Amino acid sequence: MTAITKHRLFWPAAILAVMLLANLIFTPTFFRIELKNGHLYGSLIDILLYGAPLILIALGMTMVIATGGIDLSVGATVAISGALACSIIADQPDQEAVGGVLTAVALALGLSLVLGLWNGLLVARVGIQPIIATLILMVAGRGVAQLITDGQIITINSAPYELIGGDYLFGFPFAVLIAVVVFTGTAVLTRRTALGLLLEAVGGNAEASRLVGIRARRLLVLAYVFSAFCAGIAGLMISSNIRAADGNNAGLWIELDAILAVVIGGTSLMGGRFSLAGTVLGALIIQTLSTTIYTTGVPPQVTLVFKAVVVTAVCLIQSPAFRAKAFRRRRPSAPAPAEAEVPA
Repeated sequence: MTAITKHRLFWPAAILAVMLLANLIFTPTFFRIELKNGHLYGSLIDILLYGAPLILIALGMTMVIATGGIDLSVGATVAISGALACSIIADQPDQEAVGGVLTAVALALGLSLVLGLWNGLLVARVGIQPIIATLILMVAGRGVAQLITDGQIITINSAPYELIGGDYLFGFPFAVLIAVVVFTGTAVLTRRTALGLLLEAVGGNAEASRLVGIRARRLLVLAYVFSAFCAGIAGLMISSNIRAADGNNAGLWIELDAILAVVIGGTSLMGGRFSLAGTVLGALIIQTLSTTIYTTGVPPQVTLVFKAVVVTAVCLIQSPAFRAKAFRRRRPSAPAPAEAEVPA
């Protein structure tokens, strides 16, 4: 039992299970999954559907954090990707044309890769601190999204584009299938090849990695490009789900949820070892918390405070140092030694 509790995924999985079971108190049908018109519906399906963009962004953030960096620009990338794709589709005479949708998606993802390359070059080549380098795009990116949409909310009506984030394939949400494919591909590349070890080596000590022949700069650039790519896909999901692009609010503060998901999953912000499965569990915990807030009717004015309290409790429960102090048993104090009698 001790070996199980010491596993890095035990506490994230246990917390997720407790949160899911707690929803039964307020929603007895929480675990019910129904098949309607060939599509699966239910609270669990909603958690997976609306959590898919966060899972993608958190996976990209994991790669960046593993190198010892941080990416604050993923929310802006989400907004830019969705804004560009929707603006291109809206300008087409036939929004249902598959070719036009594919062109919009390709251009949006291509721009996302360029944004990731920009971040990577600032960090790896110019030598700017990651938090500052990505903060530049975090601020400027919202302005770029607003320029693309001309400060308006662009609405579209395109069934092929809606498939990305709001439609189903074989009865299952297509967005979840995309997240599964990205997770599987990332896991294979980082755990079945030397890429994962190289990223962890760079995160542990970039200078030592460079001295032993590892091309640390290229790996840093690759991590930021992958993070932006995942954010670009998430932007397409979010905009297609609501059939609109909002350059001001799309992906707002999602970078903070992504960082939190990575940390809850057991990856250190100092870099080095990372856990993709833990990141997915962390993202599901955050999405489950958001779903719980809505289903239990928490007043909007205290939503953020409630979320902060729960997240703090989750982080404390996961902390080995806190558990050791909070749950250790007090040992009975040893009796004081008897004083020796002094002879008269």
